[in-house]
Amino acid sequence: MEKDERRQFVRDHRTCVFGYGRQEHGPAMTVVYYVTDGDDILVSTMAARSKAMAVERDPRVSLCVLDENWPLTYLQVYGTAAVQRDEEQAADVLRQIIELMAGQPVGAGRREQIAELSREEQRVVIRVTPYATFATPPRHVRRMEDLDTLTHTTSTSMPW
Repeated sequence: MEKDERRQFVRDHRTCVFGYGRQEHGPAMTVVYYVTDGDDILVSTMAARSKAMAVERDPRVSLCVLDENWPLTYLQVYGTAAVQRDEEQAADVLRQIIELMAGQPVGAGRREQIAELSREEQRVVIRVTPYATFATPPRHVRRMEDLDTLTHTTSTSMPW
C-alpha cells in the first residue's frame, strides 16, 4: 500500500484493535470504534479505563485497523497518544462514534442525552497521532487455485 492508500484505509474504516502497555501482564488489546481528525485517530473512552491511564503513563500505542469484510485485511498503525479532557470534545466524539455504530445521524433531540452520558461516564478522548505503519500486503486464499500464485514477503515499518 502506498502512503495515500494507507491513510485512506484508516479513514474508510471504523474499528481497530487498540494496543497499549500495561503495568503488569504484558500488552493489552481491545477493539474500539474510532473517528479521524485529519491524520489523527480519535477514540472515546472513560477516564477511569485502563486505556486512558496507560496512555498517560506511556503514550506509545499501536492500532490494528480492521477491514470488517472477509477475508480480513488490516493495517497496523503506530502512534503517540494523548488523553484530552475537554468535555465538549468528548461528547462530540462520542456522538460521532454512536453515529458510526447506528449507521445514521444522531437527531438534535438526542444530542443532550449523549452529552449527559459523556459527562456521567467521565468520557475523554484519546488522540493518536500516527508516525509509522507496518505494511504487510494481504495474502488471501479465496479458492484453492490461489495457492498456485500465493507469495509471501517480509513486512517493514514505514513512515506514516
